[in-house]
Amino acid sequence: MAFDVSLVGQLMAAGLFLAILALLMTGYLVAFTLGGLAILFGFAGMWVGAFDERLFAALPNRFWGIITNPVLIAVPLFVFMGVVLERSGIAESLLTTMGQVFGRMRGGLALSVVLVGALLAAATGVVGATVVTMGLLSLPAMMRAGYDPKLATGTICAAGTLGQILPPSTVLIFMADILQGANSAAQLAMGNFAPDTVSVGDLFAGAMIPSLILAAFYAGYVIFRAIVAPESCPPVAMTDAERRGLGRRVVSALIPPLVLIMAVLGSIVAGVATPTESASVGALGALFLAAVKLLADTHLGAPGDPRRDLNLFWFWLGFLGVLAITGWLFGGPGLLNLMLGVLVASLLAVVASGPLRRRYFDTLFRSCVSTMSITSMVFIILLGATAFALVFTQMGGTAMVRGFLEAMPGGQTGALLMVFLIIFVLGFFLDTFEILFIVVPITAPVLLMMGVDPIWLGVMMGVLLQTSFLTPPFGFSLFYLRGVAPRTITTPQIYRGAIPFIGLQIVALSILWIWPETVTWLPEVIFGAGPGGAPEAPAELPTDDFFDDDW
Repeated sequence: MAFDVSLVGQLMAAGLFLAILALLMTGYLVAFTLGGLAILFGFAGMWVGAFDERLFAALPNRFWGIITNPVLIAVPLFVFMGVVLERSGIAESLLTTMGQVFGRMRGGLALSVVLVGALLAAATGVVGATVVTMGLLSLPAMMRAGYDPKLATGTICAAGTLGQILPPSTVLIFMADILQGANSAAQLAMGNFAPDTVSVGDLFAGAMIPSLILAAFYAGYVIFRAIVAPESCPPVAMTDAERRGLGRRVVSALIPPLVLIMAVLGSIVAGVATPTESASVGALGALFLAAVKLLADTHLGAPGDPRRDLNLFWFWLGFLGVLAITGWLFGGPGLLNLMLGVLVASLLAVVASGPLRRRYFDTLFRSCVSTMSITSMVFIILLGATAFALVFTQMGGTAMVRGFLEAMPGGQTGALLMVFLIIFVLGFFLDTFEILFIVVPITAPVLLMMGVDPIWLGVMMGVLLQTSFLTPPFGFSLFYLRGVAPRTITTPQIYRGAIPFIGLQIVALSILWIWPETVTWLPEVIFGAGPGGAPEAPAELPTDDFFDDDW
């Protein structure tokens, strides 16, 4: 009996998607689940005539294109920057100092966690490192001060997840790469043969205001709790020794991450460097800051020594002055050359000191190992997701998804709500990168063809993925904190502490939905007219033949 090959292919594509979700929930390795099941279903599709075996020959070239993609080169560099800051003790110094600044007021420690979480997110872009660092350093201090465990754990988890969307975010880098291909395909299918690009810089700029809104919401919630329930976040008493020289310590702790953030994001905004090149600026800057930190610890005394604080204070003020003069006289290229010069000088100073040399290169070695581990994990998932996208698309999965979204009541609005709901629910069970590599490539082209702005879509998905990091029972930020929290804090307390911040995330998503200009305004100001969304959707969307030709 004859059967419809295209229908069988679509059913197999749906089966592939469901099988992957089911196997992932058992805890099996993500990369092998995606790639292995895709290949097995591909062979099954070859047997029934729903998949062309010659398409497997395209996989090696596709893999090579991913590995050599200049945009994705920024990922290991940004990861390295964050790991160096965490291992060198710069993040610890910032967190301790800010806790002393705000700790004297009710809710002050929680406010310092929000502020430091935003700074570390912008300086590292690594959620796990931020949550673990703040959990190890801030959570014991908050418990000793008498904080409500739910407020303390919720604040740490929420502040740590800002690394999902606050630039430079590795999630936004991968999102930009996926949306660039999806936007080009959608606009070409709709007759626009000169499609606008969606760059990493566009998403970095688009995510800036939403991430600041979220940070403000977190701080506002802490202040609200300090007013209505002051017993949940009492002030912290400080000794005379801790008060002495606090202003100098604040300057010394704040300037290093702020300089790094300005170097990375400023080089993009000023047009001096591409996002990939700015990642190398951040990596070199982190090496310089780590060298200065170790030199100060070795030659200027232990942390808290008044002479050390005074010397560091004048060093960083002088460094800012030199940066300002260099920027005024020589512009952005002069600043980059200056940074390279001070990096070389600091490295020479480190090499000249025997014990310090060993400590520095031990920090560097451990940072490289962590970077290699994190980067390998992400990229091997991406390779598996590439095999999945090939098999799913070519067996008719794109047509099935497009038909499903077009059938949603409400048109574009209904389709967006359905995709966002799927991402949110999957966030209960799957990691961010798993959702990013599985869901976004198969839904973004259809949404963009329906007239959705690609930058707005990318930032909205980024905030949703950030929400998934907070969502019980499998929010990964909750797991990170559970791993370092004392046993006196129960898992249900961590879950309940995250719920108010999930509500704030939903309010922020509502603001971005109602006023999309909060996302699109800054990219237009910095980079000029952005993509501005896909062209007006035609009466009938193109057939699946266009997507088949992509491979």
